[in-house]
Amino acid sequence: MRILVVEDDRKAARLLSRGFQEEGFVVDIVHTAEDGDERAFVVEYDLIVLDWMLSGQNGLALCQNLRRRNVQVPILMLTARDALGDRVLGLNSGADDYLTKPFAFEELLARTRALLRRSELTRPVKLVVADLTLDPASLCVKRANQVLDLTRKEYAILEILMRRHGEVVSRLRLAEHVWKDDLIAIDNLIDVHVSNLRRKVDTPGSAPLIQTVRGHGFRLALHEKPGEKPIEKLGDNLS
Repeated sequence: MRILVVEDDRKAARLLSRGFQEEGFVVDIVHTAEDGDERAFVVEYDLIVLDWMLSGQNGLALCQNLRRRNVQVPILMLTARDALGDRVLGLNSGADDYLTKPFAFEELLARTRALLRRSELTRPVKLVVADLTLDPASLCVKRANQVLDLTRKEYAILEILMRRHGEVVSRLRLAEHVWKDDLIAIDNLIDVHVSNLRRKVDTPGSAPLIQTVRGHGFRLALHEKPGEKPIEKLGDNLS
């Protein structure tokens, strides 16, 4: 599980990160709403812990921006503002829960786990695109009812492409989601893994699903979108 902490108090952010990491979470920290907005765009998080009183744009505005972009990740808002009107405003901005400072980390952890459980219950049991299915519970992937033998990296790539069916997923987002690392260091690895995944998913006689949008990233869809540049198939020369 991966958590984004948006907190401009650097000491508080380090303490939160250390506590979450000790519980087995992967944690990213940013200190401004602008950086939080960028990270939430390129990385698929399981939860965002967001401080209301950020310098510059505040956490309330960031929460509203994320919801306007249809980012559905659970958001837990932290603030010293404990008036009823403030709590209502925070929840109405799109936050899923609201915790006032000071608080015990045990309570924050309990609320975090409750939000993650609720999020898991709302996720689709199976992802389906055409005759391709992915079952997150069993980690089983099938194409035309035939089980595909995927590596862990191939599975992770396919899952994010299927969750964003029809959307272009950037190389940066793949790098962050699958490798949790810097894009430059693994750019060639992305090409190799997508090429291997395509060979397993888009077998001869089946409708091609995995598309490369040159200069942008990858998309999983049956057809090219109207007005899109021609799709370049990746990996034909990677034998």
